Amino acid sequence: MIRPLARLLPRFRHPSYAFHTAGFNRRTMLVIDDIQRQFGHTMITTPEPLHTPVPSLPLRTTQIEIVVPVYNEEVVLERSIRRLHRFLCTSMPFAWRIVIADNASTDATAQIARSLACKLPNVDVITLPQKGRGRALRAAWMGSDADVLCYMDVDLSTDLRALLPLIAGLVSGHSDVAIGTRLAPGSRVDRGRKRALISRTYNHLLRLTLGARFSDAQCGFKAVRADVARRLLPSVVDDGWFFDTELLVLAQRRGLRIHEVSVDWTDDPDSRVDIVSTALGDLRGILRLLTQRPLVRFVINGVLTTIAYAALYLLLRTWLTAVPANALALAVTAVANTQANRYFTFGLRGRRGLVRQHAAGALVYLLALALTGGALAVLQALDPHPARGIEVIVLVLASAFATVSRYFALRSWVFARRLRAAKALRPVTR
Repeated sequence: MIRPLARLLPRFRHPSYAFHTAGFNRRTMLVIDDIQRQFGHTMITTPEPLHTPVPSLPLRTTQIEIVVPVYNEEVVLERSIRRLHRFLCTSMPFAWRIVIADNASTDATAQIARSLACKLPNVDVITLPQKGRGRALRAAWMGSDADVLCYMDVDLSTDLRALLPLIAGLVSGHSDVAIGTRLAPGSRVDRGRKRALISRTYNHLLRLTLGARFSDAQCGFKAVRADVARRLLPSVVDDGWFFDTELLVLAQRRGLRIHEVSVDWTDDPDSRVDIVSTALGDLRGILRLLTQRPLVRFVINGVLTTIAYAALYLLLRTWLTAVPANALALAVTAVANTQANRYFTFGLRGRRGLVRQHAAGALVYLLALALTGGALAVLQALDPHPARGIEVIVLVLASAFATVSRYFALRSWVFARRLRAAKALRPVTR
């Protein structure tokens, strides 16, 4: 019977550690030093210089958990887990365990996993009723008492010798998140051209749209410090294949250090990934993360506000002259725009500071009114009776220029006090 993971193994155990504590420390330090020398062949994604160093983990008691998410993998599961188990028994200088995370398999995967947990020490199983790699990793990691949390694909496409370089930086306090990369110098990859092209295209798209500074979001070979995972996972929405990308993007946005390890990787011809559905899910995830950025949300609000402003101006222009129609249309849309930016762009809720912010927004409105009014005056000086379409074009161009000023005014003045207060209340990420 499968029990909750945290209760099943309150402590790690390792069958091969009969040497003394002092010997363990000396051996482990030698391993870490040797691995650290290899950092010159890896890359680090660091948004800004580190001000507060992350403490290293206590070497004697460090606990590593390797999660292997599986779905209908009855053919390869036992062979892969036994291979991983042999490697860890002979090469891992820390206490460890393997967790097979079965997410709603419909074949014999669950039975094989339970059999392996009974036969092999330090192998456990969790079962989930719903499918999703991200869901499986979230459940395993959030229920873990380990210090470093890893995961790898069940096909073991990545050479296992990269595992120690992957976790060394996390144990030493050098990094917060570590990923294997197939797209960096030093990587040796055996894969088809189609999958290689898709992977490179996807990672280029991440850099273009989300400003990603990591090279390979999709390699199924990653690790994270447990304290970092507990901070990041509540903010990760995706439960499928986009889980990895979202976790890395959030880590980068929070200023965490991402360590990349060049890996040897061999393509699995029996991969169960549905390329079309996965690509569509990735695109939806990219769009969701893109719209989380304040500047993107402001642009969307600005476009919608400009459309509403132009339509309202044309409606009012049937009864009013150009100047009052512009003033009234701009006033209505300015109030709506300030409220929309307050809620969607800058994420401010509640009534605190509402009146003051709208009063400051009214002053920003006067700037926009001056720009659009000046544009109308110039147009009427050139043509006393311009066509309505020309008026709208001139006003929209002037409004676009005012929108740029509006963004900096809203961010640095109108909502600045609340944004500083909200930032001060956020938990420290380093």
